Amino acid sequence: MKHLLAIDQSTSASKAVLFDMAGHVLDKAGREHRQHYPQAGWVEHDAEEIWTTTLAACAELLGRQPTVRDTVIGLSITNQRETVVVFDRDTGRPLHPAMVWQCRRGEALCEAQRQQGRDATVRNRTGLRIDGYFSASKLQWLVRERPAIAELLRQGRALIGTMDTYLIYRLTSGAVFATDHTNASRTLLYDIGTLRWDPESCDWWQVPITALADVRDCAADFGSTDLGGLLPRAVPIRGVMGDSQAALFAQHCFEAGTAKATFGTGSSVLLNVGSKKPSAAQGSVAALAWVHDGKPTYALEGIVNYSAATLNWLRDQLGLVSSIEEATALAGDAGANDGVYLVPAFTGLSAPHWRHDARAAIVGLSAHSDRRHIVRAAFEAMAYQLRDVLEMMRAESGVELQQLQADGGPSANALLMQFTADIIGAGLQVAEYPECSARGAALMGLLGLGEQASISALRGLQGQGKQYQRSMPAEVAQKNYEGWQRAVRQVLSAA
Repeated sequence: MKHLLAIDQSTSASKAVLFDMAGHVLDKAGREHRQHYPQAGWVEHDAEEIWTTTLAACAELLGRQPTVRDTVIGLSITNQRETVVVFDRDTGRPLHPAMVWQCRRGEALCEAQRQQGRDATVRNRTGLRIDGYFSASKLQWLVRERPAIAELLRQGRALIGTMDTYLIYRLTSGAVFATDHTNASRTLLYDIGTLRWDPESCDWWQVPITALADVRDCAADFGSTDLGGLLPRAVPIRGVMGDSQAALFAQHCFEAGTAKATFGTGSSVLLNVGSKKPSAAQGSVAALAWVHDGKPTYALEGIVNYSAATLNWLRDQLGLVSSIEEATALAGDAGANDGVYLVPAFTGLSAPHWRHDARAAIVGLSAHSDRRHIVRAAFEAMAYQLRDVLEMMRAESGVELQQLQADGGPSANALLMQFTADIIGAGLQVAEYPECSARGAALMGLLGLGEQASISALRGLQGQGKQYQRSMPAEVAQKNYEGWQRAVRQVLSAA
């Protein structure tokens, strides 16, 4: 009997997931970590807390499965992608709070880059827009505002990493300083055509290229770890991917034209576009879907900043609900939004609008409105934003989707999935397991460990999840969507 352990380090929690060699989820454990908002538009994580919660999740899972310790043959890692941390080369300890993908502190620096006329060059090289969502502007802010850290970076005493790099460094006690292509392609510092860090981009953003990690194929050797003594022996780390790309891989979207939507803190829609680097699009961004055996597969992506995070905001910031389960019950009890729309532009609006200056609003309140309608509007906003992205991707790729794969924790919510199918007007198939990001990394890990011979061989491991079809009359769905569009226009006009 063999098993594979995967770490899923997400925006809200660190999770450990246990798989068998067929990619079935056998057990899982997780630990939430805090979100820090030091000022408006800033979002931070304590990377040391992330390290401890990661080990705690692994310890809980292995504690429930004591016989598995001797059968774990490898570790895979998937992670929130654009979040970046600077850490000490000698100790691995963070030198500054991790700056989260939602954080907008670098927006003024992005505007300065746009004023230099660099947007077209950046899009061509990196596949991305100049936007504070990605890592580079956060790093430039850190270099400018924290001169002591900037000096450590120049001296080579500090290192830069996305969360996969940071965890790998800690797990290997500093023996391996590496990332994979999918994470590298989310930084604005990486050339997706040459598959290398771009020196000129690093100069533009004042990021020392020598402080960036070695970039490796997703199934490559990332060292070995015993998880701080939780395992009786060190096992190889194989299968490292950013969470959205890992979910695309788990959903078996191996051919050009296949697509998936991951519902999470934010949402990501990825469309496989094959082995040729895509041309720069207006609303979508391009990234590496994965690199295997040195061969790249590319994807177009539409990004939504706030999805399930809006529900957390209702719970944690406003106190309207005590749990997501209560929110679901209230949304179902409302039945309809009563003309209320919640536009969750807490850190601006991403695709297709890309308006960092937009701010969140609740539109359409009346004396009849109560918390049920606001909660319902928060659920519905996830579906409306997804349709916005799909409409954009249809226009830019020419691909008309007949069915969309869905994954992520919120995909287990039947109310949300049915409303999403109603609004997008296409079949929606939910993954057999909501832990798609972890499963995608694990499947890539099986390739890296030689347990599976090829990507094609993975097809036999696909399961079938629940399917949803539109049940709402098309004219009602369209009317609801038009109400959303009006609400978004109000938000944009007020910015």
